[in-house]
Amino acid sequence: MLKMRILTPLAGLGMLAMATASCGTLIGAGVGAGAGAAIAKGTDKDVGKGALIGAGVGGVAGAVYDVYKRR
Repeated sequence: MLKMRILTPLAGLGMLAMATASCGTLIGAGVGAGAGAAIAKGTDKDVGKGALIGAGVGGVAGAVYDVYKRR
């Protein structure tokens, strides 16, 4: 019980730090997922697969943007 009381806030703070540090990655993944789902729907393909591929590509693009934005 005591372990959970200590680890839970630490995990939450870690997740918050990751979210603020990788903002471009998260936004890119979200935009990519939406775009991938829309394109998959327009071409009569599986929307879930399109969203997964779009999220992956968008996440990578957002991470690259974050790296070059900080220079």
